Amino acid sequence: MKNSQILVLFLIGAVFTIIGALFKITHESKDWSSFFLIIGMTFEAVAGILLLVKLFKKTDNKDSFLNS
Repeated sequence: MKNSQILVLFLIGAVFTIIGALFKITHESKDWSSFFLIIGMTFEAVAGILLLVKLFKKTDNKDSFLNS
């Protein structure tokens, strides 16, 4: 998986987490706020795990961050 795809997963998770936090702060909809927080943090956790796997996987080629 490319690093740019991992970055997109992390950004999607951040958006969902922010929406969930805003719903929690404004007390709009407690069911939806928990849903958005769970989905957002799951996306961020998966992106973090994929990034760690990619960092620890040994590669001998020299390429830039977004093209690997």
